[in-house]
Amino acid sequence: MVLETLSWIIKTQLPTYLKKLPLPETIGGFARLTVLEWLRLLPLLGILALLGYLTIRPFLPKKKKQRDSLINLKIQKEKRKVENEIHIEDLKCTNVCYCRCWRSKTFPVCDKSHIKHNELTGDNVGPLIIKKKTL
Repeated sequence: MVLETLSWIIKTQLPTYLKKLPLPETIGGFARLTVLEWLRLLPLLGILALLGYLTIRPFLPKKKKQRDSLINLKIQKEKRKVENEIHIEDLKCTNVCYCRCWRSKTFPVCDKSHIKHNELTGDNVGPLIIKKKTL
């Protein structure tokens, strides 16, 4: 029943509809169309616009996925929350640099990975520097 109806629309109604369309022979002829003639053209124009969109859609830029905005890409991903606790009494050096860009291979200690990150992205992150006063 559905296929018979679809066949009837394609074989009978569509050719009749297309024959009755007020398609001008020149581009300037579109300016002379009446409102009723434009209304008769709307279904065809809508289908052509849809087909055009579906054709160019694969080439349109994709929206950023939520994953693209992650900061931590690989450090301790098995944990629900990455936390590091360092006691100030345990600092052996007078200066210690800690990573804030999450790119360090020695996390949480900075290995200057932020320099490459900043060059690639235009970002301006740097380490957290903790200085211990010497008495």
